[in-house]
Amino acid sequence: MPFSVVVPGIDETPQPAESPEIYASRVAREKALDVSARVSGALILSADTVVTLDNEILGKPVDRDDAIRMLEKLSGREHTVYTAVCVVDQPGGRRREGIEGTLVRFRRLVRQEIVAYVERENVMDKAGAYAIQGFARTLFQVLREVIRT
Repeated sequence: MPFSVVVPGIDETPQPAESPEIYASRVAREKALDVSARVSGALILSADTVVTLDNEILGKPVDRDDAIRMLEKLSGREHTVYTAVCVVDQPGGRRREGIEGTLVRFRRLVRQEIVAYVERENVMDKAGAYAIQGFARTLFQVLREVIRT
């Protein structure tokens, strides 16, 4: 299916006291609605992923040191990854949303592994400074799905 990428122009700052699940859902929705306001006759798919540890949202790292800090926090710990999606069917006049959470445990990592990972992978645009589709899959195990709507 042919597609176009349209970058949404929204503020992705979490709101005060916003839960990670509500945050991810809101951002996915706002991305879809922003793009929907700029295109017509389209089927729009947007998503947002957040990594949470102790109910703290670990967003995209601001620099290399921040990425290392995040991965050190995740080392040897369980955390939850939420991915929210929003689909806007402009021709059909419908919108659907959903979210899924997965409990993930990182094995204990040594600083040298973390630094090597950060230097090897593009982590700057990844929530929590990692992505399952990259080399990070060697760092953790998926424990179970925790939420699906």
